[in-house]
Amino acid sequence: MAAGPVLAGFLLDHFWWGSVFLINVPVAALALVGLAVLVPNFRSPTLRPLDPAGMLLSISGLVALAYGLIRAGQVAVWSRTDVWAPIVVGLVLLAVFVLVELRVKVPSFDPRLLAQRTFGGGNVALGLLLFAVAAITFYNAFYLQGALGFSPMKAGLANIPTAFGALAGAPLASRLVRRLSLRPVTVPALTVAALTMGGYGFLGLQTPLVWIEILLLIQGLSIGMVIGPVTAALISNLPLEQAGAGSAVTNTVRQTGSVIGIAVGGTIMSIMYRRAIEPSLEGAPGPVQDQARVSAEQARHVATAIHRPTLAQAADNAFIHAMHVGAGWIAVIALLGAAVLLITLPAVGKKKGPIPEPEYEEARSSELI
Repeated sequence: MAAGPVLAGFLLDHFWWGSVFLINVPVAALALVGLAVLVPNFRSPTLRPLDPAGMLLSISGLVALAYGLIRAGQVAVWSRTDVWAPIVVGLVLLAVFVLVELRVKVPSFDPRLLAQRTFGGGNVALGLLLFAVAAITFYNAFYLQGALGFSPMKAGLANIPTAFGALAGAPLASRLVRRLSLRPVTVPALTVAALTMGGYGFLGLQTPLVWIEILLLIQGLSIGMVIGPVTAALISNLPLEQAGAGSAVTNTVRQTGSVIGIAVGGTIMSIMYRRAIEPSLEGAPGPVQDQARVSAEQARHVATAIHRPTLAQAADNAFIHAMHVGAGWIAVIALLGAAVLLITLPAVGKKKGPIPEPEYEEARSSELI
């Protein structure tokens, strides 16, 4: 996890941008060989049929919803048909998806499991957390490489503390949970994670790198102390025959949170940036205004081309303002996740059903950061 951003930064500094995707081909091939050789061959005694209707509805709904949210950020107008229509269609498709899954005999996503207090609440909290993590990570990339001018390699190196924090946080939380139970460990940890996300509201163009690194270290540590223990507790709270379905629900909720987090976070960023940059564009030629409104990156490019450094400075300031506003909303979302955990998790943990291997859940928590 620590090597990934650094390797990606090296590739982007020296090769075509598509190399960050191509590098995964040999890695995936090696992983497939490892699966074939090392993983025991186990088959479920019950043959589960595919759920093509559910898969089609869920994918279509998420794509439409994400497209509408992203489009809103691009045009900064919610009343346009190409903004609200995809959002409405996406929500309708997702509602139909839930209805279909409630009716099929073997659903790929069983919504009934979310009705259970601990399982449902824990998944909502994880979804909100992953929403916030994806959004703040999106901001992180543009802040380091855009506003601060880091190269991709330097930005990857700057994010190493997040990885180390997550790797340390997962096993630490596992030990604390065994002593204190789940709620007194994960609720404060998620609260701290939310505060670190809100901490982006205090970052600026002159912030010393050491403060950024400390913020990222604490953020990774606190997030790592939430995802693994909560996931393990949710699965172990289910009967053995529901463990597989529960794992599928948990993974779906987390991935959905990440997708929507990037879309919403990007939309907030785009809208607030446009509002902040507008006063600085007065008197500029029309084409310059149009390009500068797209993004801070585009504004910097235009400023360099027309030799107008004041435009680049205005774009940087507008971006920082947009990031501050977005970070505040992201922190609120993460705090909602902490509140959900506080309300739905039992005060004293209880063991029920199969308990996932801690090493597996710790690895999963680190993987998701």
